[in-house]
Amino acid sequence: MKFVETPLAGAYVLELERLEDERGFFARTWCAEELAGHGLEARIAQCNLSSNRRRGTLRGMHYQAAPHQEAKIVRCIRGAIYDVIVDLRHGSPTMRRWTSVELTADNRRALYVPKDFAHGFQTLTDDAEVFYEMSTPYAPGFGRGVRWNDPALAIEWPLGDPILSERDCGYPVLR
Repeated sequence: MKFVETPLAGAYVLELERLEDERGFFARTWCAEELAGHGLEARIAQCNLSSNRRRGTLRGMHYQAAPHQEAKIVRCIRGAIYDVIVDLRHGSPTMRRWTSVELTADNRRALYVPKDFAHGFQTLTDDAEVFYEMSTPYAPGFGRGVRWNDPALAIEWPLGDPILSERDCGYPVLR
């Protein structure tokens, strides 16, 4: 795997290193040793799949509170998404900054999201599917979020008039 740094310390775009021949290609998508070698969380405790019927669906901005913070690897396995992360780490030089990456079934990129980052995405195609590898199981009662359109963050979403859940609309703005 290739680890491409993002503007937010500790967050990486993961690109495949393909071994190709006339049959197609083979590539490693996860390796505990390589992740640990970059100082990243290498434990997988849970995997999740998000299926999204309509282009413009926005899910986010989610995170889990202490002591159940989670690192995750996010990959789009069907369609395309605009994936966004926000650094919520107190004392971080990039606190409250965000970055984005387009993840598609065709580019096969993944995004490594460190603990104490909010995460969300907007679908760029109908029938987009997103696969997550999580370092910590979901802990009911510890799920949190920040408002997808928080003026303090000024996230630039690619599609207007997003399809949102009631829960995602009700998250607070940062103070």
